[in-house]
Amino acid sequence: MIDIIIFIILLVLGYGFGRLLETSHYRSILRREQAFRGILLIATRTPPPDLIPRKIQLVAGNVVISVDYFKRFLASLRNIFGGRVQSYESLLDRARREAILRMKAEARALGADMVFNIKLETASIYKGHKNTIGAVEVLAYGTACVPHNREA
Repeated sequence: MIDIIIFIILLVLGYGFGRLLETSHYRSILRREQAFRGILLIATRTPPPDLIPRKIQLVAGNVVISVDYFKRFLASLRNIFGGRVQSYESLLDRARREAILRMKAEARALGADMVFNIKLETASIYKGHKNTIGAVEVLAYGTACVPHNREA
């Protein structure tokens, strides 16, 4: 009986703290996305033909985010019944957006207003119990383009 009570307490704590931290992180992401909205992201391999940059440089943003206990529990239930694992989708969304923001911050520090040839890499870097996802890493990288009218 005590094991069930401890399990329920862990679930409630995992849900509460996980939700609190996730909400806080999303607020931070939204605020910083507004601050960096002037830096364009372009997926093509080459900059626009009419652009002659003063400087181009590789920029990257990297983040590792761990899965909380409650999300891991929900994902294990989804493995039994099948279907979308929405708890991991929000984890990957936050990680992707955070990596892009860190890449944009590096580009802004160079004086760039555009990053082209952007790529995203995702990896599970830690396997939890029974090879469940424990933490994910997202790397965003691209080529920052500093225009002639800016000093780095």
